[in-house]
Amino acid sequence: MMKTNKSYTKRLRVTRTGKIVVRKSGQNHFNAKERGRTKGTKRRAVSLVLGKRITRRFLGGKG
Repeated sequence: MMKTNKSYTKRLRVTRTGKIVVRKSGQNHFNAKERGRTKGTKRRAVSLVLGKRITRRFLGGKG
């Protein structure tokens, strides 16, 4: 069994239905010059689809 990659798991959130949700990239700074629509889409979380191999690698699954 592999160790869980903690730095990666801190960026993820699992919903009640089991979906993995991540924050959109590029939100930390330089957002003043972005269009309002772009800023709005960056605020939303994104659903992430991971393969079984990657899930095992980063989230410490069995196998």
